[in-house]
Amino acid sequence: MGRERDGRRRPGNDQPVGIALLLLAILGFTLMDAAAKHLTQSYHPAQVVWARFLGNLLIFVLIFRSRLPLQLRTRQPGMQFARALMQLASVGLFFTSLQYIGLAEATAIMDINPVLITLGAALFLGERIGLRRIMGIAAALVGAMIIIRPGMGVFDKAALLPLAGAFTYAIGALLTRSVRGDSVAISVTWSAVVGVVLTSAVVPFFWRPIDPADLGVFALLGIFGTLSQWFLVRAFAMAEAGVLAPFGYTGLLWAGLWGWLFFGQVPDGWTITGAAIIVMAGLYVWSREARAAKAEE
Repeated sequence: MGRERDGRRRPGNDQPVGIALLLLAILGFTLMDAAAKHLTQSYHPAQVVWARFLGNLLIFVLIFRSRLPLQLRTRQPGMQFARALMQLASVGLFFTSLQYIGLAEATAIMDINPVLITLGAALFLGERIGLRRIMGIAAALVGAMIIIRPGMGVFDKAALLPLAGAFTYAIGALLTRSVRGDSVAISVTWSAVVGVVLTSAVVPFFWRPIDPADLGVFALLGIFGTLSQWFLVRAFAMAEAGVLAPFGYTGLLWAGLWGWLFFGQVPDGWTITGAAIIVMAGLYVWSREARAAKAEE
């Protein structure tokens, strides 16, 4: 895993591998989001979210078979449950927003989560945060408001859904930092099981029979979600979060491409401006964190 027993990272080639894994994860997540947007035009988001986590679980059953219960063994069940719950909330909020707004817009708003993680780490984990980082966080929120445009005629309340999703994602990321000693398999299995159990209690109220023509898209939803989640967790096990942070914004490029290619949606000037501000703010906060980390070495 690229770590010594005392928790310090070994020198080596883990960082490039971690970056490559993150890029694959981001690509997979955006393809999953494109599939979800297609499906939410015909099915309730609860059914799409349920299918996403059910696909994850079925793949894990095929992989682990009788060993699946072992993947739920953890010394921190409360932390794993809370982390999985936050992931479920993020997916649910984001998928719901795709019924009403473009893929690029929703992705851009969700991409304020890196600066929210920085803010949360300062508030709840005791990490230091200076005036310049606070300014970067404020700038990212301004970028999100430019995309959402509250108070203007084009304002869509659905744009608040990915904003809420960014907050739940950040909370989940902070909880992930607090989980110690569990493997990638344990973390992703917990996410799948919690997601399936909770959505299964809700989906009967919104169920619509699945058109055979959509079965392949539902399958891709689970495949992309599973692979991307594994790549993501593995990436953060291989490389420092500060190194990976800038590459997360490649999702904006993919989302814009899929939105145009599959749905004929081209981001307007406001969305591009707001997204640019979010990216610049995120990169600025990342650069400040990188300098602070070097200063502490």
